[in-house]
Amino acid sequence: MKNKFVLLDRDGVINVEKSYLYKIEDFEYEKNVVEGLLKLRDLGYKFAIITNQAGIARGYYTEEDYLKLQNFIEKDLLKKGIKIEKSYFCPHHPNVTGKYGIECNCRKPNTGNFELAINEFDIDTKNSFMIGDKVTDLIPAEKLGITPVLVKTGYGLKSMAKLEKFELNPIIADDILDFEKILENKK
Repeated sequence: MKNKFVLLDRDGVINVEKSYLYKIEDFEYEKNVVEGLLKLRDLGYKFAIITNQAGIARGYYTEEDYLKLQNFIEKDLLKKGIKIEKSYFCPHHPNVTGKYGIECNCRKPNTGNFELAINEFDIDTKNSFMIGDKVTDLIPAEKLGITPVLVKTGYGLKSMAKLEKFELNPIIADDILDFEKILENKK
């Protein structure tokens, strides 16, 4: 049986957007994240994170720094009753030099990490969602038949102006909890 998933961008969606966040002491949850994820869990959704981490390519922090913070977030969410099945990240950026300075398929808006998640967890794309705060989060979801959701947290409000240009028509929600309420009202 296929699995219903809510795929999540990290920065600006799960945590408050702070430019190139990598320190645990700088981490703070975006509003209504835990409550919203708990309600989505209770509706039968599983979770995975798909995030671009260009700060690695730019040399602002290391992969180890990223993994340390990501491990902290996942453990903290688990203590609160929310299991992140897996986190997929892209450390690349095409406009830098060095080992991470490549064009890749894993950097959103490309679909590589989405495809990995779909295959690894047998995700039911028609009954799953991608919550992001940028157009680049939504494009790969739409390409793969996953319903895109734009939250107004992080860069969400700025991203709303770009939706028409990219011919995107996502569900628009104030935050994750508001999305859950929208979903419940559609039933």
